Amino acid sequence: MRRADRLFRIVQLLRSGRLLTARNLAEKLQVSHRTIYRDVQDLQLSGVPITGEAGVGYTLRRDFDIPPLMFDREEIAALVLGARMVEAWGGTQLTEAANRALRKIEAVLPASLRENIDDVLLYAPGLRAPVEVRRKLDQLHAAAQQRRIVLVAYSREDGQPSVRRVHPLALYFWGGVWTMAAWCEMRVDFRNFRVDRIQHAETLAETFTPTAGQTLADYLKRVRAQTAEGSRPGAQSEA
Repeated sequence: MRRADRLFRIVQLLRSGRLLTARNLAEKLQVSHRTIYRDVQDLQLSGVPITGEAGVGYTLRRDFDIPPLMFDREEIAALVLGARMVEAWGGTQLTEAANRALRKIEAVLPASLRENIDDVLLYAPGLRAPVEVRRKLDQLHAAAQQRRIVLVAYSREDGQPSVRRVHPLALYFWGGVWTMAAWCEMRVDFRNFRVDRIQHAETLAETFTPTAGQTLADYLKRVRAQTAEGSRPGAQSEA
């Protein structure tokens, strides 16, 4: 976690009004007590009205407030629905991040707008993504961001197994099904893999460098061309 993010989270945790010890904060942020002492001191020196002391606990003066984010009713509805959809179908890390983001937004909204969050009657019900799929989403997303080659054991719809070395480019959600767009070394072409049919995925230390014809932009260009021609965009799926 970046230090700026950690300082922001300390302020948000102290906004609850409860007295939190350095130990409480250190456990929540997974850092040392010494780091918390230093961060709190730096926040106090920068003008954040944190009261308390080491060994006793800290709290934030109630009259301290961050300038409110001004959202209208429709924007709040969109944010809440988005968070609920991520909670229902996203990876474990994204689910936690969506909940944190929503709490941060709620914390800085004026009281008149904060009530609108409970009035949002838009939900994302139904079967939620299995835990194993959520973990794979986190793993594959990280691999795509880090440009790491992934070795996948894949099971096609007909039950035919295969093992591939792929360059993960992006993950797409199709209303209940996640697919990974990737460059497949065996096919020497783009392929789509359903995440729920990936039996095993191993992120290798080996990285890939996107080259002309193998990038996400190239993949999207291919999809748009297929759509314009009336072809099914998933024609290169390994489903």
